[in-house]
Amino acid sequence: MKEKKTENMGKLWATRIKVLLISGLLASLANMIYEWRTGAATIHMPWEVFPALLYMFLIVIVSCIVHDLLAKVLPFQVPVILYVALITTILSFPFTGWFATTMATEFAKIGLLPLCTPILAYAGISAGKDLDTFKEQGVAIVCTAILAFVGTYIGSAIIAEIVLRMTHVI
Repeated sequence: MKEKKTENMGKLWATRIKVLLISGLLASLANMIYEWRTGAATIHMPWEVFPALLYMFLIVIVSCIVHDLLAKVLPFQVPVILYVALITTILSFPFTGWFATTMATEFAKIGLLPLCTPILAYAGISAGKDLDTFKEQGVAIVCTAILAFVGTYIGSAIIAEIVLRMTHVI
């Protein structure tokens, strides 16, 4: 039984590393294309954003390790993204010294939208793979999705309106 669990963890980590490497490659290419298409003053080649992607890679790996360790002791499941956000936030505090400055400088080379490209691609593949399950859900899932999209849009618009008025932009 122990061998099976170790084997599964090995496969899980191999998959995680492959996905991270592919995501990094796609994100670096998407970043370059995005900067080129938007007419950015500086176009960062994929090898120029390598340090930022390496930092992101290490943060995700550490987050996965923390997740795996805490999953054994916590009575509830916590998403890995929570650990990623927490670790990244802690590392960006000024008390981390050179790392916060380096991280800010390197992360500034990568846009948020190009980072979303691989995530959206994986989501599209996943949705396409589970299309039969989606069809079984029927109209209820479509109504739920529409309400979620509309609610998110209206909520974002309200928050933006409040912040813009508070900062006297409008």
